[in-house]
Amino acid sequence: MNRPVAVRGRVPLLLAALLLGLSLTALPGPPAYAAQAPGPAAAADDAYWTPQRMRAAEPAAVARGARPARPARPAADTPPSHPFDGLPAVGTFFWTDSTNTGRFCGGTVVRSPHRDLVVTAGHCLRSPDPKRHLSFVPQYHDGLKPHGIYPVDRVYLDQRYYDLGTSGGARWDYAVVRLGAREDGAAVEEVTGGYDLLPYPGYNHRNVRLIGYPGSSDTTHPKPLDCSSATHRYTSTDPAAPGDFLEIACAGYIGGTSGGPFLVRDLTGYALIGVIGGYHTGGDFPDVSYSSYFTFDTLALYLHAVRGDTPAAPRPAG
Repeated sequence: MNRPVAVRGRVPLLLAALLLGLSLTALPGPPAYAAQAPGPAAAADDAYWTPQRMRAAEPAAVARGARPARPARPAADTPPSHPFDGLPAVGTFFWTDSTNTGRFCGGTVVRSPHRDLVVTAGHCLRSPDPKRHLSFVPQYHDGLKPHGIYPVDRVYLDQRYYDLGTSGGARWDYAVVRLGAREDGAAVEEVTGGYDLLPYPGYNHRNVRLIGYPGSSDTTHPKPLDCSSATHRYTSTDPAAPGDFLEIACAGYIGGTSGGPFLVRDLTGYALIGVIGGYHTGGDFPDVSYSSYFTFDTLALYLHAVRGDTPAAPRPAG
């Protein structure tokens, strides 16, 4: 089992893609990407996800650790979070589960050749439970779809995350999701823009922007939360969830914020260095959050999604 290796500085995405791409050319799967044409899926999902249904949706069934529904008062030095109307490239996945309950989880558009990829937490979409009307709404807030809605085409998770589960596989708690076009044929990144996906970003950052969509089974906030704080390395002391993770202190990130981005400034605007998840699926308390550390494993998922390869899947029992 390979552990992430910390690398000083940042590996540019395109250079890393070239290096890793050489090892992916022999992988099975379609040799070329075939864009998904707009069709009835986008129109059907747009009609289904009314403001009332989106507001009523509950967090993904795997909650963030054992976070209390009513968070305790944060420490005096914990940076506060503030509700706001969101960013175009950050939004929410919506779907209904086998009980017809609406669910949601955060996601972030990343730059890609076909302008159709979003990164979220793996635990949001790992369950084999059927997901109907699975769609992405960029900059969701207050029951609105300001940039339209995009149906999900394919979901890419690391095979080890399927095999080891949310604890044993915590270091691979991320997913790359390929979206279909909006009803008018537009790809998501064409509409919202996107951020660089940054593998091996380092652990210590003085100014990281954390965005999350909070909610619980009895309370769903209409707006995302925004907070800026520092990150550092957290090495798990739980043998059931081994690994090294990004840790950040921001007040009020209760259950539902899974999949929300860790963003740092770069020359193009922002780069994505993590998503709320990883250690105990994001943490045990509402004022400290975690992310799996992005490595070449993350980049491999990205390249599989770009190529349109067949995604990994849960193995048959036994």
